[in-house]
Amino acid sequence: MPISNHPPSEPDMTALRTHAHNLRRTMMAMASGKGEGYIAQGLAIADCLAAIYFYELRHDPARPDWSDRDRFLLSTGHYSIAMYAVLAEAGYLAKEELPSYGLNGSSLPMSTFDETVGVEIVGGSLGHGLGQAVGMAVGLRLDGSSARIFCEFSDGELQEGSTWEAAMGASTFKCDNVVALVDCNGIQADGPVTVAIEPVADKLTAFGWDTVEINGNDMDALVAALAGAREKNERPKAIVMRTTPGFGVPTLVSRERAHFVRVRDDEWDFLKEELEKEYV
Repeated sequence: MPISNHPPSEPDMTALRTHAHNLRRTMMAMASGKGEGYIAQGLAIADCLAAIYFYELRHDPARPDWSDRDRFLLSTGHYSIAMYAVLAEAGYLAKEELPSYGLNGSSLPMSTFDETVGVEIVGGSLGHGLGQAVGMAVGLRLDGSSARIFCEFSDGELQEGSTWEAAMGASTFKCDNVVALVDCNGIQADGPVTVAIEPVADKLTAFGWDTVEINGNDMDALVAALAGAREKNERPKAIVMRTTPGFGVPTLVSRERAHFVRVRDDEWDFLKEELEKEYV
């Protein structure tokens, strides 16, 4: 069934939380036996993706190239495990494809390809997503489109100068059709973020953005922040999300923060059971 192209006046919070849990369950199945597959980041971003795809985003899997669709850009391409899970949940991908994630010859690699239906950009090289979002936003506005651009990027990407150049561009060109979803999970490739990027929200505000900071694993906070980002006032919008890698699976949350947390093959059944207990 096609998803509504306009958010309902009252979100179904129970349904959104169920979608987020389904995404986590799907990702755990996709990653099983593959070492890990960026599962910690995927679990952390699941609430955001559920709120976007099943409430806020104007889109229709029956018309993936609909010109006035809202665009969701995943700048952190290695979060592809979460992207594929939500695209399958939303009806863009066949769920039968998901077990091939990350395998040689698969159409679902560990960093996204834009050939995949529903994927708007290649986000494997970090720091490029927001620039592409601003370019799309300006182009769509010139075309008279009402589409909005939702761009997820990470706190690690705030160490890239190109991200800040794009942030200045968005405010300069009055891109109130851009919503940045900044995933602040505190980690980069080999451990904690090394550059002093804080205070993230204050800096984006100083760059001319309307900015809120929330718990990115709180569905109520996500829905409220997305509703607030609809305002048309010639200022781009930013939602700074503090997320917890491994959220929903306490054993993964408790492990050392790292870009690629290893999981032994014999641990997956226990971790899946832990996910189900947490949801209840």
